[in-house]
Amino acid sequence: MAALGGSIARRYARALFGMGIDAGNFEALGREIGDLAGLWASSPELRQTMENPVFKPSEKRAILEQILPRLTPTPEVQRLVLLLLERRRIVLLPAIARAYRDLADAHTGRVRAKVISAEPLGPAALDRVRLSLEERTGKKVILETAVDADLIGGVVARVGDLVLDGSVRTQLDDLRQKLLN
Repeated sequence: MAALGGSIARRYARALFGMGIDAGNFEALGREIGDLAGLWASSPELRQTMENPVFKPSEKRAILEQILPRLTPTPEVQRLVLLLLERRRIVLLPAIARAYRDLADAHTGRVRAKVISAEPLGPAALDRVRLSLEERTGKKVILETAVDADLIGGVVARVGDLVLDGSVRTQLDDLRQKLLN
């Protein structure tokens, strides 16, 4: 079912993206669908209300019609969310937002990189990592950062299938293997 949900989410994302390309506002639509997905993820009350069969579809729609104009001024995104509710696919909102982001990134030549470090990196270090990844990929890189104290030191960067591991933990593991062999 997860694969089917992903396929359906990509179809909705492609439709919205196509409308955004035609209207010249695909970046704004992406921000709005991303913000809505963030609200969905951060609000258990909203999720429970929209997923609960006790509430009538008309009640759920009325709630969304009150919320949506404040969150998303674009009619395309409002219509999409109401359509998802009507078709009982509102739970796909985060997957649609991810698929939309991927489409927008591909269209604009961007890639996302996850950078994991033992301690938070400062702006200068993040700029060096970003520039290095942009040189390797030939694309504009958007960094997402995380901290993992188990790395001991150094950085691990993932861009798609490319993994650049400069962590102390990996270096120690490599040294251990060399000593054992």
